[in-house]
Amino acid sequence: MISYSDFLLSVFGPGKVQKLTLNLGLGCPNRDGTIGRGGCIYCNNSSFSPTLADAGASIETQIAAARGFFARKYPSMRYLAYFQTYTSTHTDPERLTAIYRRALACPDVCGLVVATRPDTMPQGLLDMLADISRTVAQVIIEYGAESSHDVTLARINRCHLWSDTVDAVTRTHKAGLPVGLHLIFGLPGESAEMMLSTVDRVSALPVETVKFHQLQVIQGTPLAAEFLRNGGRENPVEACRRLEITNWTAESYADFCVRVLDRLRPDIAVDRFVSQAPPDMLLHPRWGLKNHVFTDRLMAKINKAHNSSASQS
Repeated sequence: MISYSDFLLSVFGPGKVQKLTLNLGLGCPNRDGTIGRGGCIYCNNSSFSPTLADAGASIETQIAAARGFFARKYPSMRYLAYFQTYTSTHTDPERLTAIYRRALACPDVCGLVVATRPDTMPQGLLDMLADISRTVAQVIIEYGAESSHDVTLARINRCHLWSDTVDAVTRTHKAGLPVGLHLIFGLPGESAEMMLSTVDRVSALPVETVKFHQLQVIQGTPLAAEFLRNGGRENPVEACRRLEITNWTAESYADFCVRVLDRLRPDIAVDRFVSQAPPDMLLHPRWGLKNHVFTDRLMAKINKAHNSSASQS
């Protein structure tokens, strides 16, 4: 397995590089009626957007605030301007290009990471990003795929198809930009084999990185409303069964991640395996583990499996 830090080292060279999450105050096309209403059933953007990313502040102010937070501990740190919140490309491409160039003009910012939906990357914007990557600084693109199964994408109100992901990845790779995909494990109606088939399909695409995480039931989402209507506070296991979502324990999810790595193309870097919403927002599953603790346990499982396999050969 290739770590995300190894991937960054291959792209940006020696030295620590940190993403700075930025907020352009944009919406989402399946919230504002462009393609749909209501948003993805699991999404509450507040659960993963740092408080430093203030949509009301300029890009320069946001970068300065986030940079100041990290610079105290790592004075020689370099930074990636990370456009993540909601659909970060859901506006005029010319406006975005100007913002990207302003971000790259800030001290110690050495690259861009643009995270968006696969159906919201027009070719004109992709061409502009490729030009920035050739002439100014490296650009990395991340797409929220979530699943390769159209039946799942419809059920979660994602409002795009797997073919949109394939198209976006193919065009981005052709433009010469590193590309990553985000997947969620445990979505409604998905069996373990369906999730693993998504891993197989991702491995067949020209992607450099992946992000995985378990489905979380987060306050303020349509999924949370259904979870609570089905008795999720009193009996979360039964609520998961009724909603056909995987009732992951930390142990069962780690075991599944081992299976994922057995299927994932070995040259794809893994950015993360797990995500953890703030405790006051998270309904289920509540493992009470820091992300790095879970990852350490997973790595121990992987090493144990490899050592056992080596001893038997």
